[in-house]
Amino acid sequence: MAVIVDILSWIFLVAGGAFCVIGMIGLIRMPDVFARLHGASVTDTLGAGFIITGLVLQAGLTQVSAKLIIIMGLILLTSPVATHALAQAALHAGIRPKLAHDETGGHIAGAEAGAGEDESSNS
Repeated sequence: MAVIVDILSWIFLVAGGAFCVIGMIGLIRMPDVFARLHGASVTDTLGAGFIITGLVLQAGLTQVSAKLIIIMGLILLTSPVATHALAQAALHAGIRPKLAHDETGGHIAGAEAGAGEDESSNS
């Protein structure tokens, strides 16, 4: 039974490490801030989740595993919030997403209010 838990934990650890490395390479190749934010948040959440799951399996039912589960909960709660705040800050700074096809007609919800543009110049 211990061998199965060890193999399973190493699968999670290697998968988490590989996911983080592949996500890092993807961040370099992404075209704009918003795509990079998406890549960073997915890599952060899933890569850390796999690594922490592997560490919990290695630790067994101990106080260490309880602490790791609390850390994972904090990552799951704070990573999406931080990504959303960074995306909102980029929109307020006037950075627009690079889209191959703009289905909104050039209007991004909430972007005009924070960019300092007046409503009459958009018409």
